[in-house]
Order: sequence, then C-alpha cells, then structure tokens
Amino acid sequence: MDYFFGMDLSSFLGGLPLHPLVVHFAVVLVPVAALGLLLLVLFGKLADRFAVLTLLVLAVGVAAAFVAKESGEDLAAKLGRPAEHATWGSLLPWVAAGLWVVAVVWYLLHRADRRAKRGRSAATIGGALLTAAVALVTVALTILVGHSGATAVWSGTAVTAPSATAATSPTTSAPATGPSTPAGPATTSVAEALYLASDVATHRDAKSCWVIINGSVYDLTEWINAHPGGPQRILAICGTDATAAFNAQHQGQAEPADQLRQFRIGSLG
Repeated sequence: MDYFFGMDLSSFLGGLPLHPLVVHFAVVLVPVAALGLLLLVLFGKLADRFAVLTLLVLAVGVAAAFVAKESGEDLAAKLGRPAEHATWGSLLPWVAAGLWVVAVVWYLLHRADRRAKRGRSAATIGGALLTAAVALVTVALTILVGHSGATAVWSGTAVTAPSATAATSPTTSAPATGPSTPAGPATTSVAEALYLASDVATHRDAKSCWVIINGSVYDLTEWINAHPGGPQRILAICGTDATAAFNAQHQGQAEPADQLRQFRIGSLG
C-alpha cells in the first residue's frame, strides 16, 4: 500500500502546500479566458487580433486546473476532503479542457472564413454558439470551485468521513466472544470491544471493511469511497492486519494517526 491517509512530499513547493498556490492560477486564468472567448465570438475583429493570446491563456489555465486537481487530492489525504469542493474541483479541468478544444475548432473555422473573404459560415456560427455556451458553463463552474474551496477553508470543514464524535465518546471495555456489530463511527457512543483476528477477517469487502493497525481494530467502510487514492487502496487491506503498511507510511506522524482514530471500534483480543 503506497498511500493511505498521508500526502506525498511532492505536493509541497518551498515548504508550502502546492494546491493553494496553483489553484489561484486556475480560478483566475480559466474564467478570464472564458469571458474573453465570449467577446471574441461576438466580435469577429477582436478574434483576429486576440484569439491566439486568449487560447494560450486558457491553455495555461487548463494546465493549472489539472495540477490543482492532483495536488488537491494529495492535500485532501492529509487534511480531509470537503465533499462539495472536491466534486466541483474534479470537474473543472475537464470542462476547461473541453472549452479549449471547442474554441480551437471555432477559431480555425473563423480563420477559414476570413481567408475566403466570406461571411460567417453555418459551421462557424455553430462553433461560436457552442464555444459561448461552454464558456458560460466554465465560468459558473469556476465560481463554484472557488466559493466551495473558500467556504471549506474558512469554516474549517474536514473530511467526508464520519464524525469524530466516536473518537471522543466514553467507552467501556467488554470482551467479545465472537464477531459483533458495533455502532457506526458517526454515532454518539461506541462500545469498546475486543475482537479476534478471525473476526476482522470476516469483514473484508466494501459492505464492511475492518482492519487491524497497531493492535486496534478500525472500521474503514465509510472511508473506502472517500479515500483520495481511490477505493482499491482500502479494499486491498480489508480484513487484514495493516500495521506494517500504515507504519511504513505514517509512523511518527500525528495527523494521520488522529484521523485514523475516528474509525476505531475496539482492540485486538
């Protein structure tokens, strides 16, 4: 297991998280270029002078959006994944890339009309309308990405995982003679229990995923689809003792241990 709750060091630049640095390029360049394209499709003379520059700006914005997406997933692994921001942020690079493709096609049609010294062809008009529509969608999506990201930062939202209430609730120790079904991590009280390795081994799929780490038992079912590295990383360790994998990646790191604690349901008996 290469990736669990932590973040790759390549996600940092100059000691600062890469995501908030590159995301500003995306949320500025992409909508500026999209708005520029709206003007260009309306005024052909402007397209003759500024279309290439606008497409270059959009290309840089698209690249920044993809970098922001990847670095955001790395950052989410350590700090948590705000659900709304993650959803919009995953869509923006692809929509912006689609806008670039559509805009390039429209511009080539526009140039062909100019060289032939004719009015706008039906294909050029259709391309202009499609470019304008995708540009409006791109601007709206960029606003949603920026707003949801700012909201997540200022409100201190964490992962789309169960509430940490379970980690701070009073517990009682009670041996278990066999597999039991503890209350989910988001409940207000979780009974401490002892489990055998054979008990954990019966919870080895997406419906119920338990693991053993450093002598404690964790129910990671709710974390499977929230995991930034993809569900397969968690599904691969369901029902097993993942101590070696977790310690190899995160031993001595406070934040991954704190996050893991949210999913604790008992101890290995």
